[in-house]
Amino acid sequence: MRIPEQKIDEIRLNTNIVDVVSNYMQLKKRGRNYVGLCPFHNEKTPSFSVSDDKQIYYCFGCHNGGNVFKFLMEYKRISFVEAVQELARELGIIIEAEDQYEDSIKSETEILYDLNVEVARYFSDNLLNEKIGENAKKYFESRNIKLATMRAFGLGYANFGRESLTEFFKTKKLDLEKGIYLGLLLKSESGIKDRFNGRIMFPIFSPNGRVIAFAGRILEDKADTAKYVNSPESKIYYKGKILYGLSHAKDEIRKNDIALLVEGYMDLISLHQNGIKNVVAISGTALTDDQVLLLSRYTKNVVLFFDSDSAGVNASMRSIDILLKRDMNIKVASLPNGEDPDTFIQKFGKKEFEEEIQNAQNFLEYQTEIYSRKGFFNDPIKTVEAIRELVKPISLIADELKRSVLIKSLAEKFSLREKLIELELEKVFAVNKKEENVAEKFRVKSEAKEQNVEERILKEIKVEKELIKLLLEGEEKVSKLILEKIKPEEFQLTIHQEITSVIEKLLDEEKDVSPSVVIDQIQNIKTQQYILEITFDKYRISDEWESLKPSEGISILIKSAKDAIKKFKGQKIDFELKNNLEKLKTISDEETKIDLMRRNSELTKKKKEIETEIL
Repeated sequence: MRIPEQKIDEIRLNTNIVDVVSNYMQLKKRGRNYVGLCPFHNEKTPSFSVSDDKQIYYCFGCHNGGNVFKFLMEYKRISFVEAVQELARELGIIIEAEDQYEDSIKSETEILYDLNVEVARYFSDNLLNEKIGENAKKYFESRNIKLATMRAFGLGYANFGRESLTEFFKTKKLDLEKGIYLGLLLKSESGIKDRFNGRIMFPIFSPNGRVIAFAGRILEDKADTAKYVNSPESKIYYKGKILYGLSHAKDEIRKNDIALLVEGYMDLISLHQNGIKNVVAISGTALTDDQVLLLSRYTKNVVLFFDSDSAGVNASMRSIDILLKRDMNIKVASLPNGEDPDTFIQKFGKKEFEEEIQNAQNFLEYQTEIYSRKGFFNDPIKTVEAIRELVKPISLIADELKRSVLIKSLAEKFSLREKLIELELEKVFAVNKKEENVAEKFRVKSEAKEQNVEERILKEIKVEKELIKLLLEGEEKVSKLILEKIKPEEFQLTIHQEITSVIEKLLDEEKDVSPSVVIDQIQNIKTQQYILEITFDKYRISDEWESLKPSEGISILIKSAKDAIKKFKGQKIDFELKNNLEKLKTISDEETKIDLMRRNSELTKKKKEIETEIL
């Protein structure tokens, strides 16, 4: 179902996040916010905050946060549409499908979705209804894929030749430029051609079942031809944020409270056809944090089914680390050599496969077995190395009780005192902390646009954060004032540029600029988290800002914004002045010296104008 954006805004405006969250957990008023024990991880001291003013929540312990829709999605493990529908029912708001609205008011993303649906039907018709798809159909039949399964997953075929889909676009009067943007068509000097040809097609669906991209596989493996060709990323498709098959699997995952994670399209389709439906696939990419976050909405329990070769083992090891960071419970199933989920279930059936799920090892047992296979435990020095490696994933677990149990298990396995394992764990914590600090320092340095950033980094980043925090107050007058005087590209950090660009767009469209709306407009999870942290006062930006109280009204916010704008612009001038003075000491060319002196005079005059300007 497609819900109009204006209807979503109506539901958001009529919902109070404090009331909604209070239905599921106990909250206590503390200052401007409400606090409680986080429902998303185990804790004894409250680190979960809800802002009535800004209509967002955030946990400083597990970093889960967002607006009221996100809370329901995370708490109930439901989709965005389901969260909107639930709140609409409570408010008595009737939602009409966007299909009932005129095409003229459809958003660009809706047009892209519709275009993908048309193309998916075209590929499906090629496979099921046309002679041109006979070989493709025979391929699926050779893999024991039934016609009903082909229909259920929208499987299709892209004809040989480079103009079949292009001609379909022209016949149906579809937008060729949008076809090029979605990667369905390619534009070259010789004209527009098909991207996919002579390939079986796998539509890729969003969690809500909308076609967002395609993957095309060649029928016969050839050394000089890519096995798979995939759609490029677009406004509706972010490869690292999608799990193949989730729209088919989410209900079963919720019901069983466990997800099976496989590598390929055919593994998933074959399992689904044989009655194993709580399965998703990463489909040729390394597992990402965004994919794990998506999966965690439906379950915290995962069984990995990766290939037993070295590439599969390495993928499993990497995936375990990413899953542990999201507090997932992980087991790993090891199928017999040469078997994958597809071939195994075809040979042995559902019952045998379910036994493999039951026999899956917890991640620590699996990793220990991998080191054993590599011969690490035949040598005392390598044994020490392996134990240190086994401690590293334990360090990623936030739950102290779970960590303690695993430490005990590891100590018993190698007949060591628990204290020794705990000491190794402390070393890993210290290294991780040091790496985080170094990474943050490097990020800030690398994102600065000019040289000699060290001398101004503290001042400029501090005032930038002050401006961002003022923008995230959600006051239209304050946001307009700041963005009339400072453009997004003037900010030092790219994360600040991203936030200000979104707010500027919302202002241009005359929309609400509250943090709950801003977060919805941003795809980057790290940026969302940054907004939540900075909004909930994790950063102490300035004494002036910290002294502000809501009761003092918007006039104080505007005054703070004016002061911050002047400070921001003044600092940039100060830096250029200082830089020019340093150059004057080394330059011998008189003409260049005169130009620099003239520039400094202009800058000094400009600074005085800024200081005396009435904003």
